[in-house]
Formats: sequence, C-alpha cells, structure tokens
Amino acid sequence: MKESYLYEKLPKSRVRCNTCRHYCIISKDRRGICGVRGNIDGKLYSLVYGEVIAEHIDPIEKKPLYHFLPHTFTYSIATVGCNFRCDWCQNWQISQSPKPENPIQGFELTPAEIVKQAKQNKCPSISYTYTEPTIFLEYALDTMKLAHRHGLANIWVSNGYMSKETLKLILPYLDAINVDLKSFKENTYQKYCGAKLKPILENLKTIAKSKVHLEITTLVIPGINDSTKELKQIAQFIARELGKNIPWHISRFFPAYKLTETAQTPLEILKTAATIGKQSGLQFIHLGNIFESLSRST
Repeated sequence: MKESYLYEKLPKSRVRCNTCRHYCIISKDRRGICGVRGNIDGKLYSLVYGEVIAEHIDPIEKKPLYHFLPHTFTYSIATVGCNFRCDWCQNWQISQSPKPENPIQGFELTPAEIVKQAKQNKCPSISYTYTEPTIFLEYALDTMKLAHRHGLANIWVSNGYMSKETLKLILPYLDAINVDLKSFKENTYQKYCGAKLKPILENLKTIAKSKVHLEITTLVIPGINDSTKELKQIAQFIARELGKNIPWHISRFFPAYKLTETAQTPLEILKTAATIGKQSGLQFIHLGNIFESLSRST
C-alpha cells in the first residue's frame, strides 16, 4: 500500500483521485471505480502497490507490438483492478476481482525484484499489462524509473483512459505503448466499458506527438463496433490525427465474460477492416487472433 501520487483532499474527509479520467470523488473508507484506490482516513492510497497478480515472460508481439524490439521477450506484470468494466474482457477474473471492496489478491514483488527478474531472464523490456497499468500508477512508475536506470525499456498496454496528470508523469519513462481503441462511439464506451471516448482520443494525440512508440489495437466485435462506417472512422482518425505509420492491430473477438452468446468475428469482417485501413492510407495493418501468418508480418 502506498499513498497516491495524484489526488486532492476535499471537505468531510473525501478525496478526488486524479489518476484517470474518471476523477473519482471517494468518501472515507471507500474505493474508486477501479477497486484498488482507497480513501483511508482522508488520504488516498494505492492498495495494490507491490502486489502482483500475474507475471509472465511473453513474446513482445503478444502485447501486441510488432514494430518495437521485434523478436524479443518482455517481462510482463499486472495487479488486480481496472478503471473499465468491458463486457468482453478476457482477463475479467483479475480486472474486476477487487470491485467494489473485495480483498486485494496478489503476491509481493518489489520494483527492484521486477527489474532483477527482467535482467536475469534476458528481457530487454518490462510490460505493464493484462489489466490496466493506470490503476497501479505508483507501482508502475517506480518500477519504470528503476528500469531505465538499468537500461530496460518500459511498455504499457492500456485502454488510454489515464488522466493528463498521469500521462505527464509517465511519458519521460515510457518507451512504447499499445492502446486499445475499442470503438468510435461514445455510447458504446459508456454502455459496455463505463467510460468515455473523447479523453482517449485526446491522450492518443498527446502520445503521438511524443517520442513514445505507439501502436493501436481494435477488437472487432459483431454487432457492437463492426460496421463499415465505424471501422472507417477509426482508420481515418489514426491516419489523419496520429500518423499513417502508426500500426493498427485488428483483432478477432471470441466469446468471453458477459458476451458468451456473441459469435466470434467472421474473418471477412477483419479483412474488410484491413482493406478500409489501407484505403485510409495506413501503412502497417495486422490481423490478430487468427492463424494467417501474413497478417503478422512487418
């Protein structure tokens, strides 16, 4: 547990968390939307600092990142919790487990131990992934600073809903990021994720202007974000606002969590999305969750 880096004290022992774009106002003895930031006696604490729920050594392409340190392995960590509640979450068992006030699960692993493990396993990078790294900002940031001192790169796999304050803190230590652009409709984000689209688009523009390597992923879900119109909006936003050289990963949906009755994405829809991306001028398009090797080629 560690006191939050970004919060304000409010009257009546309440606090405002400034870590993500929800800007939760949290009463005493309660937690924010993420389930892992709690108000204890009028101070805001990260309840997951040093508490890892998952650690793995992954191919960097699994993040997915195809244009950053290709063919290397990345030491990957996560804590429980998430500031979204996506109905299709593949990792819902850990992302949703602490909500609203359930016990925090995990095992102790310090930033120094994370860096040591990465180096011992000859991983040139550390990935903050599986759940949402924004919600364990303090833990991630302390690790990122130490990682840079040891010559390791830092990677975030994120929903892009961090606050401007958080983005300012992490950018000097962030080397690469893959952001899920889940939809181009506000109502889709609100209905299925409990969030808003606009802050994500703003953050993407900020990241694209920085020196951080950026790649985008869109999970195409039948009946939710698979229309030609919406796929074109996403592709054109990337091309016009972020850059035609930004890789776009178009991933196939498989039934999960609350969408177990939804069919997997037809392959033809993914190929249509790829065509739309090419027509929009995107130079690097990759199809994910399928077994066609050409879609993975850089």
